[in-house]
Amino acid sequence: MMSPSQSEKIKLEHEAARLFMRLYEAAFQQPMRHIWHNEPRKPDVSCYLGNQKLDLEIAHLYGSEAEAMLILGREINEQTLSALHHLLLSPVENRLLEALNTLLLSKAQKTYHSERVWLVIRNANPLWNKEELIRNIHLVYLPDSHPFEQIWVIGDMQGSSGIIKLYP
Repeated sequence: MMSPSQSEKIKLEHEAARLFMRLYEAAFQQPMRHIWHNEPRKPDVSCYLGNQKLDLEIAHLYGSEAEAMLILGREINEQTLSALHHLLLSPVENRLLEALNTLLLSKAQKTYHSERVWLVIRNANPLWNKEELIRNIHLVYLPDSHPFEQIWVIGDMQGSSGIIKLYP
């Protein structure tokens, strides 16, 4: 039996994968179809890009744990409120880069049982947008060694700002 948080995580991953596939198809006129969820040793979702199997590792960029709790509608205690207040004191673009670089470092250390893996990062923080990502893209740090053939960012939670290719 799946826990509610695990069920929510899978729902968010599927939502992000479907959104990315739709945006990628629109941008490149290449069909992406048939998604299914994988077991832990594989990337989150598998699909077909044209006739080739492709695995997608899905990540959500929230910022801090406190921001994630707020964005996901979790109950907020005094400690979380204090952490959110403290975040307001640091520049938004610094937090974006720190969060993105931390996420990339974490994902780069993973290994997958897959021939082709793309990392898809969905920006879930409403304080950040695609333009800010583009302005700061030269400051993004990607470790030299990572398992990803390509890395993409969905600019916002709904995908209305489109996708950005981070790598290669």
